[in-house]
Amino acid sequence: MTIAAAPVPADLRAPTRQPASRRRRGRGALQPVVAVLATLALLGVPFWLVVSTASKSQAEAFDPDLSPPGSWQLLTNVREVVTDGDMVRAFFGSVLVVAPSVFLVLVLGSMASWVLARRGGRGMAVVYALMISGIVLPPAVVTIVLLLRQLGLAGTPTGMVGVYTGMYLSTVVFFVTGFIRTVPHELEEAARVDGAGPVRVFFTVILPLLTPVLSTATILIVLYIWNDVFYALFVLGGQLDTLPLNLFRVASAGLYLQNWHLIFAYVIVMSLPLLLTFVIAQRKIISGITGGAVK
Repeated sequence: MTIAAAPVPADLRAPTRQPASRRRRGRGALQPVVAVLATLALLGVPFWLVVSTASKSQAEAFDPDLSPPGSWQLLTNVREVVTDGDMVRAFFGSVLVVAPSVFLVLVLGSMASWVLARRGGRGMAVVYALMISGIVLPPAVVTIVLLLRQLGLAGTPTGMVGVYTGMYLSTVVFFVTGFIRTVPHELEEAARVDGAGPVRVFFTVILPLLTPVLSTATILIVLYIWNDVFYALFVLGGQLDTLPLNLFRVASAGLYLQNWHLIFAYVIVMSLPLLLTFVIAQRKIISGITGGAVK
């Protein structure tokens, strides 16, 4: 004879746990939301501060905060900084320095990376270490200025281009050398069989394959050079006006003193070429990566 067990009351039963898969799905759905909110907080708040301050009047922008402007005056402030701040001349001064610097850094860095990637040995390893040491070793400003004075290049765009080329050549070598090592040797050998010399092999075979990595390097180098005011201040010495130098000059002279609405409007206009460069280069990076994946 068996005795049936008495039923356990519902309030005394052990709580059932949710399946592990359901908990993982809940965390997986929450993580993107947290990432988006953190990104908005880190990037959106400073961006809103710049835009809102640049859209205010002088009285509203005297103490910058996150409050929206009473009346939006962004276009008016932008028009004022373009006309009174002499931005057009400073813009062409920046282009005169940035364009040749980026071109020389990309071409010379790519050619040096090709040689370093294709030739092994302890000597080349030492040369590679010396070339990328410029990433961690800051250049001495006093030495640079004295050397340019000896060469007669101080205060000239040529001297400034030479300084930027030497400073950021290590960045391109670091990015490109590892990428070239993944390129098959058979592509170069096929071009040499067809009678192509080293220069032709580089420009017709190697350089087109470097579009993704060179686009990334272009974004970084343009960002560094376009916003540089420290080295340009010492090397150019007021002989050539770039956008950061022009903003520093007009702010120090009292034209924009305490006029935060004009300073932030100047920053917005100065950042527009960088945004365009980033958008264009980003598309090239994506197309290059997907094209390489299909191949």
